[in-house]
Amino acid sequence: MTQNDGDLDSLVRKRIRALRLAQGWSLEELAGRAKLSQSTLSRMENGQRRLALDSLVTLARALDTTLDQLVESAADDVVSSPVIDSARGQMRWPVKADPGMTVIRQRMTGPPPDSPARMRAHPGREWLVVLSGTAVLLLGNRRLRIETHQAAEFPTMLPHAIGAEGGPCEVLGIFDRDARRSHQRPDDGGGKGRS
Repeated sequence: MTQNDGDLDSLVRKRIRALRLAQGWSLEELAGRAKLSQSTLSRMENGQRRLALDSLVTLARALDTTLDQLVESAADDVVSSPVIDSARGQMRWPVKADPGMTVIRQRMTGPPPDSPARMRAHPGREWLVVLSGTAVLLLGNRRLRIETHQAAEFPTMLPHAIGAEGGPCEVLGIFDRDARRSHQRPDDGGGKGRS
């Protein structure tokens, strides 16, 4: 077993114990739910018994999680640095999310594009929450002010753009898979407003 295997093994054991304790379950309760003996579970948590795949599958089910989540390695990207987009006056912090969704924290300093021709439309849905300041969402022919702690949800097939009003604002944007794909495409250099 390599050092990395040992680290992952230890991490999985700690996860099992932490998930059990978070549920307020004793060893006996989790062992019963997972159809394992209490002593087997205790030895698994304490590193005195090998972690067998069949036991991990049963434990994951009993702990209401998936095997993938139970055995995933510790993420190295706990801290993320912002990506600066000077052309749009935005600072973005990518946040790890569900594989079908993308969550991005953006800091915007400028207003949305002033021309409807620079608004975007694409398949998908977006959600946003204003963390600080005031955001302006151009959505079709509508101009919506979204204040701190307010949220918006909209289909992205409507032409849209977002920017700040009266100073910088921070927004947490959530994009479904289709919207994410559109936002990952390289910009055409026209400075189109992004949501």
